[in-house]
Amino acid sequence: MGVYGIDLGTTNSAIATIGAGGRPEVISGLTGAPTTPSVVLLTSATDHVVGEGARRQARLDPDNVCALVKRRMGDPDWRFVAHGQTWSAPAISALILKSLISDAAFAGEQVQRAVITVPAYFGDEERRATIQAGTYAGIDVAGVLSEPIAAALSYGFSRLTDGLSGSTPDETVLVYDLGGGTFDATVIELADRRISVLAVDGDHQLGGADWDERIALHLSRVFCAENPDAEDPLDDSAGSQALVIAAERAKHELTDADSTSVVVAHEGARSTITLTRPQVEDLTGGLLQRTVELTRSCLQAARDRGVQRVDRVLLVGGSSRMPMVAAAIADAVGITPELADPDLAVARGAAIYGDKLEIERLVGADLRTRGRLADGASPLDADAADVEEACRRVADAFALPVAGVRRMLEITVDTVVSRGFGVLAVGGYSGSLEATWLVHRNQTLPIRVRRSFGTVRADQDRINLTVLEQLGQQASPRPEDAKILIEGAITDIPPGYDEGSEVRVMFEMGFDGVLHVTAHHVDADIPLTLTAKTGATLSASEVSRELDQVQQSRRRDR
Repeated sequence: MGVYGIDLGTTNSAIATIGAGGRPEVISGLTGAPTTPSVVLLTSATDHVVGEGARRQARLDPDNVCALVKRRMGDPDWRFVAHGQTWSAPAISALILKSLISDAAFAGEQVQRAVITVPAYFGDEERRATIQAGTYAGIDVAGVLSEPIAAALSYGFSRLTDGLSGSTPDETVLVYDLGGGTFDATVIELADRRISVLAVDGDHQLGGADWDERIALHLSRVFCAENPDAEDPLDDSAGSQALVIAAERAKHELTDADSTSVVVAHEGARSTITLTRPQVEDLTGGLLQRTVELTRSCLQAARDRGVQRVDRVLLVGGSSRMPMVAAAIADAVGITPELADPDLAVARGAAIYGDKLEIERLVGADLRTRGRLADGASPLDADAADVEEACRRVADAFALPVAGVRRMLEITVDTVVSRGFGVLAVGGYSGSLEATWLVHRNQTLPIRVRRSFGTVRADQDRINLTVLEQLGQQASPRPEDAKILIEGAITDIPPGYDEGSEVRVMFEMGFDGVLHVTAHHVDADIPLTLTAKTGATLSASEVSRELDQVQQSRRRDR
């Protein structure tokens, strides 16, 4: 039994499981470190290195080192080219996942099913690309889970599973998640055995890597001023890699120290540059302010849903360790924030959620086998006495405490959609194509919404359907303010149907935030089912090629 939790991070990744004591435990890699750098070095067409070894090699072989690939998830055009082969973002991510699986096998854990986390603000394509990466890596992806929910699960695990109902007060928690490459702000309510997401906001192109770039640019300018005849390190791929690594190291040192020294050496020239915490805060103040603005937007969305106050602020994500973060959030929110296991909370929370999914599956299967539960129904829909007996049988089969199985079954997680989704339709007043939104940002999941439209002319033999995803903070009717997610058509409609004939469109979205679309010409009884493209928008032949590529590429440990 076991569904593992994987934090597939922008700069570092981790894998966790539920230990013998019923608590989440992070599985250390071959190096003994709890996290693995999300960096891949492609050493040849069939060999690769993942993690710290790849990071160290970045200076020596920068053209074949891929980092920050999570920022490319869902990008339809991006490919990494090395040794004559092309790799999509899901394919590179699959190599990172395979490395985590190998490390877990070394520790005696056989990973077959897993929950993989994603930023709360990831859209449909990014989530599908993450599932595709798991499939490439040979994982049965039990679900994708938003990172702030995972962090809240890790933080609230004891209060959700221990004690009696009502023994702890409800809390409204703001989760500020600043990772290496993404940022999320999420307002979550922790009640008795229930986690409810009330509002989300964020930017999956903003994170600690942007701080590193700002610092590296400053170091480059100082180096060039002191060595006017030397080449700018940022103009050389190896020099740029070295400078970014030095900037990241300086950023970490300034978490605890007021100043540090950075040695920049390039093509025979050398400078020792003093860097202070106030300097870094000045250089990166605009980045921090962007996270504050998004946090305020999230809090306003929560207030619109009736939230009167926030009781606690949790800082997660490694980059939230910077002192400037805690100070800015305390000033903006009026609450002293807490660092909540910033590097490992997400992986631990994913393991907890994976354990819950597995217990739900086992208890549900037991009830259905005995005819006590209808297909598709939740285990808790069954008779209470039958549920109790099923929990006891599952507990006995896997040597678990009955009360623990029952409590895990009773934990519920409610969340919201991070983006709006709609279709292109002719506007009633303008007569031109406009974005018509069926799903709205911060609407509670799961979602099942149906909207009827009419054909624009009699005997219309084709209906084009364009599904849109919201860009920006506000849903706009302008098509250029939206992203085209899926396109399809109902074709070969026979003549004889009047203008305004009903076309029914249905959007369905489950807890994983993945959208499913169906359309139906009602009078002609012609259906259309649309599936969103993967993040890489690959053809079947390309998927087959990449899958072979991933499976054949061997990891070299360095």
